[in-house]
Amino acid sequence: MAAQSTAYVFNVGPSLGLQKWENGGDRQVLFAHHFSVAAESVNNDDDRSSFFGQFGYHVKGSANRLRLFYQGGGIETFSEDFRYNNLSLLLGIKMKYPLGNSGRTRYFYFGGIRGDYTLSTNIDELASENPYTFYYYPQIGGLNRWMVGVSAGAGLQFNFGDLVGGQIALSINPDLTAQLNQRPATVIDPFNPGQTLSISAQRIRNTTIELSFGLRLLKKVVYVEE
Repeated sequence: MAAQSTAYVFNVGPSLGLQKWENGGDRQVLFAHHFSVAAESVNNDDDRSSFFGQFGYHVKGSANRLRLFYQGGGIETFSEDFRYNNLSLLLGIKMKYPLGNSGRTRYFYFGGIRGDYTLSTNIDELASENPYTFYYYPQIGGLNRWMVGVSAGAGLQFNFGDLVGGQIALSINPDLTAQLNQRPATVIDPFNPGQTLSISAQRIRNTTIELSFGLRLLKKVVYVEE
């Protein structure tokens, strides 16, 4: 009978946040970060595939970056980040293949299904800085706290010793459900009493690209025959 061990992987790295706003124009990349911990099954005799579960913190969103050129000279840079701070649980399968003759390095690819919960966001703070932002910014009332997505990626796994190793992985993580789903509405114009403004519907969907640097710690199970 093959012994099943467990590898615990601690990941950290940078992220690129991408968003699609259905009624919000072009969005720019959000530079953010993530970290996670994973538990992965390891077959001591034939470690070609494994199941894993991963739990982590991921910052998603997008950005606005503008350069304003004034007549007579002068340049002003404007930047704002739309951030959604999410907890994610990923369940997936990982396939591993030897790289080279030493057997200490492997390349792998993986895929899985993911559930996210949004802890917090800064969109309400951005809206409070300008009385007209409710007209074209996403509103906190349309936020979806729970989301579903998928993740897929590939990387390299290194064995430094029998129980310690590392890995580098690049992944893409699109959400299948919307981060925000805002209904159309009519509101009173705060600067023109008696007049109204129409707010269009807005749907926002996340995708992140993540580069992860991981430390692998193996808890090895060995059967001893008596």
